[in-house]
Amino acid sequence: MSDIKKVLVAEDSSVIINLTRNVLMFENFHITSVKNGKQVLAKLENEDFDLILMDINMPQMDGIECTKAIRALPDKSKSNVPIVAITGNYKNYTLDDFKQAGLNDYVQKPLDYDHLLATVKKHISK
Repeated sequence: MSDIKKVLVAEDSSVIINLTRNVLMFENFHITSVKNGKQVLAKLENEDFDLILMDINMPQMDGIECTKAIRALPDKSKSNVPIVAITGNYKNYTLDDFKQAGLNDYVQKPLDYDHLLATVKKHISK
C-alpha cells in the first residue's frame, strides 16, 4: 500500500460525515471527522492532513473563519493544506468569497459523491 491520504472532515451533520466517510474510505482515504472549526484547529495542532473538507455552516467557528485561521498558521505544511468547502447555501457566497477566505474549491449540498470524490482527488494528488 502506498501512503494513505488523510482527510479531515469538518461537518456538524453526522449523516454527511457518514456518507463522506463511506465514499472516501472506499478509495482508501483515512478519514478523521470533527464537528466545528475549533475542533479542526485542535486536530491540526497534533496531526497533518492531506486535505480538509470544511462545512461552511458550523457551530462555534464556521468554515470561513476556520479557513482564515488555518491560512494564518505559522507552520507552512499546515497553513497550505488544500481546503474544500462543503456548502448548502453557496448562493450566499461567490467563488471569489471562498478564494479570498483561502478555500481551494467547494462542493454543494446535497453532495454529489462522484463530484466530491473528483474534487478531493484533484486537490490531493498535487
